[in-house]
Amino acid sequence: MPIVRAETSRAGVFHLLRSLGERIARVRGAGLPFERRPLFQPRHVRDEFQLSALCPALLIALCAGVSLAQPRSVALTFDDLPIAGSVGAGDAAEAARINHAILAALARHHAPAVAFVIEGGVETIGVAPGRAILREWLEQGHELGNHTYSHPDLNTLTVEQFRSEVIRGEASIGPLAAERGRRVRYLRFPYNHSGETREKHDAVAASLADRGYSVAVCTIDNMDWEFARAYSVALDRGDRDTAGKLEAACLRYTAEEIDYYSGLHKKIFGREIPHVMLQHANRLNAALMDKVLELFENRGYRFVTLETAQADAAYRTPDAISSYGPMWGYRWAKALGIKVDGRLEPVMPAWVGEYGKAGK
Repeated sequence: MPIVRAETSRAGVFHLLRSLGERIARVRGAGLPFERRPLFQPRHVRDEFQLSALCPALLIALCAGVSLAQPRSVALTFDDLPIAGSVGAGDAAEAARINHAILAALARHHAPAVAFVIEGGVETIGVAPGRAILREWLEQGHELGNHTYSHPDLNTLTVEQFRSEVIRGEASIGPLAAERGRRVRYLRFPYNHSGETREKHDAVAASLADRGYSVAVCTIDNMDWEFARAYSVALDRGDRDTAGKLEAACLRYTAEEIDYYSGLHKKIFGREIPHVMLQHANRLNAALMDKVLELFENRGYRFVTLETAQADAAYRTPDAISSYGPMWGYRWAKALGIKVDGRLEPVMPAWVGEYGKAGK
């Protein structure tokens, strides 16, 4: 029987191994499903049957050219809820439509997420409709996080001013989480600015810890906010041709960024680590979310919670101080003294930014 070589997901590999093991076990009269028998035990109690059952499965998998590396994973996060961008009181219906579309895509792909809320945005579209949107995220099993009250730049604030922003940012998410016996666990810094000096960085970190927060990092950024600005201009102009080009360009760039940052982490840690994807609640993601998630699925990624992703040892690497807001891979490289060349990162097509700015 010829061996067919194919690109197989890591989850598929383990399913293959288990299936093969079950068949071998049953042929040998073991009488127990393979998954109920531990694959590996301490040497002094290792079962000869288990090794003999596993080895043929491993041989078949290896002959098929299948990788047995650790499965890839990514946690999904969405910023600027209830709606990203410049909004007004009349945008409650649009915000609801955007969030419904994103949530529907997440449900289709069984993908958990954390949604980071700007309380000022809730007030802008109306507290009642704004909280209804947030409640829907919780009802579908997702988590809400704090993105401050007004999305200020920490570089321009004192520690106490930022603490006030954090507390005011809890006005909706705190009670909504409490309704379900939960608490708000994560904060994401606006602009990813976590303190431009060591003193401020550490003081803010201590203040957040005092309120029970963990910082939500991000390891992939596809500049969706920039694409979304141009996309909104195209839609408002009725320019469907450009809107379609923007969708395609965003997907290409997202794929490039996924691959780039996976390679960057290999250089830093010698392995791939769980990703945290930064996205926003905008019209573009409402249209593209299924396809964005498919980009990960086609590369063998599984969707995990933010808690699971950030439990990886890599996330305990110190956060290098910066006045900018780079992805955490660059921060970790700097903290560890590992040289990386950021010029190798893919660049968003220039026309996207130009089109968006022209529509202001």
